[in-house]
Amino acid sequence: MRQCGQRWRRWALVGIAIGALTGVAKADESAKKRIVCSTTQTADLARQIVGDDMEVHGILGPGVNPHVYQPVPGDSRLVESADLCLQNGLHLEGKNWMETLARDNGNKPLVTCTKGVQPLDLEFEGQTIKDPHAWFDPRNGAIFVNNILDAVIDLDPPGAVRYRARADLYLQQLRALDTWIEKEVSRIPLERRILVTSHDAFNYYAARYHFKVRSPVGWSTGSEIGGGMTPERRRLVVQSIRDFKVPAIFVETSVNPKMIQQIAGEAGVRVGGELYSDAMGAAGSAGETYLGMMRENTLTVVLALSASE
Repeated sequence: MRQCGQRWRRWALVGIAIGALTGVAKADESAKKRIVCSTTQTADLARQIVGDDMEVHGILGPGVNPHVYQPVPGDSRLVESADLCLQNGLHLEGKNWMETLARDNGNKPLVTCTKGVQPLDLEFEGQTIKDPHAWFDPRNGAIFVNNILDAVIDLDPPGAVRYRARADLYLQQLRALDTWIEKEVSRIPLERRILVTSHDAFNYYAARYHFKVRSPVGWSTGSEIGGGMTPERRRLVVQSIRDFKVPAIFVETSVNPKMIQQIAGEAGVRVGGELYSDAMGAAGSAGETYLGMMRENTLTVVLALSASE
């Protein structure tokens, strides 16, 4: 009986020790700083830098259009719990919904990832718009990373060595991505580098890799300035496709494909595939990360535009 009692006490002590360790682990987990990001791209870049040292949550999911997104009550609760908020900026978040969430839920610190980007100008209906889709040039992706890195170090100075090391590795990957895209795109003759998509999301990609772009609806798919298709713009897009003998045009994962499919029929060309634009792909898909999104988009474009007619 005495041995049984001693054995029970030993197991009880082990159980208490395990429980204490579990409690510490749970406490450490709950003590993690929390970053809340507006878009899938900013969330992915943040995860590359913080690893498991912080929690990263994204408001938008795969395929969700930031131009027309309407925040829900759960977004407010999420932002209220944040230690840091990240947004793309340049009015990608239609009606500046991320700024509103950060302000209305405790004036949370908000970092704009496009800070320092040299924005491209878009002319539409007599007005100049700053193009918000800056991440489509990997060199701008590096600016996003450095902005996020600075904010994360300010939030957690003791973790600076780890954050800088992860960011350094990722910046090397971005440089490799840029070189790889240049090599792949070189397979398309210059006269065939015409990128026709649902809206003007790819101007930075086009400027970096020497494409001309055409779109039926302008820079945004929403109702704000620059959004919406006009009959004249549609006519010009169809005529451009015919004039440049474009072999294929593209739909986008975050935009209804119906319009592009109709334009393809009018112009007599095929739809060359689907591109990730304002949001990345679903978990488990090839486009679930920024690197994967850029890789898959490039392969889709190159295969469609370099193919023999």
